[in-house]
Amino acid sequence: MDEGAAKLNMMPSEELKKFSNEVSSKIYFDYDLKKSNWFNIGGKTKIYFRPDNLPDLILFLKRFGNKEKIHILGAGSNTLVSDNTFDGAVIKLGKNFSNISILPNGVIVAGSACLDKKLSDFALENDVGGFEFLACIPGSVGGGLKMNAGCFNKEFKDILISIQAIDKEGRVLTIPSNKVIFKYRGNDLPEDLIFLSASFKSEKQNKDKIKKEMFKLKNKKDNAQPTKIKTSGSTFKNPINQSDKKVWQLIKESVPLDTSFGDAYISDKHCNFFVNKNNASFDDMNKLIKFVQDAVQKKTGIILEKEIKILE
Repeated sequence: MDEGAAKLNMMPSEELKKFSNEVSSKIYFDYDLKKSNWFNIGGKTKIYFRPDNLPDLILFLKRFGNKEKIHILGAGSNTLVSDNTFDGAVIKLGKNFSNISILPNGVIVAGSACLDKKLSDFALENDVGGFEFLACIPGSVGGGLKMNAGCFNKEFKDILISIQAIDKEGRVLTIPSNKVIFKYRGNDLPEDLIFLSASFKSEKQNKDKIKKEMFKLKNKKDNAQPTKIKTSGSTFKNPINQSDKKVWQLIKESVPLDTSFGDAYISDKHCNFFVNKNNASFDDMNKLIKFVQDAVQKKTGIILEKEIKILE
């Protein structure tokens, strides 16, 4: 396909233009994704939809859920975006999907666009323990549910009661946590489900005790992991069933830690964190990821599985 034909293919259809006039939510065409992810890498998407309410999201999915490739973008903290234009729709839930409340029975309900740290702080304010680990996870509730995010021996599944989600046909459903098989950084739910909100268990605790635990975990994380730079968190999952070693140990033993491709570097603070030092391209970062995977496999026989999600 030549450049003119490709450009024409990215133009919004009449149906999409009509939809954009029917809803209050924002929809953009040929939207730049570079500033929507922590790596600060990537090109554009044909459609960028930011629903502010559930009816608009339902309508979008009923009309386009089976016509367009769909990618849900959370906080962008574990996503590497291709420099090519994504030929589909990126959906980023708006602020009305980030609400948090506590029910009379103590259950906490959080929208999937709510940041994990915000949920942790809300639990602290309401004297609820068990959410301290979320202060160390730089993502959103939806992303945390998707990958069963966790740290310091605690995961989303440990505090979860139920998930409210929507499928690509626009049907809303509630899924109890005991109907989901959770695993390390994943679950058995359909890939195309969009998480709307979740209900969490609460356990009353002394506020000072919660604060101390949060401070301890945050301090431990900040001492071990890079902060305030263009990185996307852990690049690879720990190879739980293949080795007793953590992934950073395997990388350290297998790869020269000064390896770089363009502006894509390995963090000198934690070698499972890769960094965009200035203006790395998708190709730079992808080459670094593949180089490390190949080096670890050659040295140890272990095939590393990516924890970051790649949008291309």
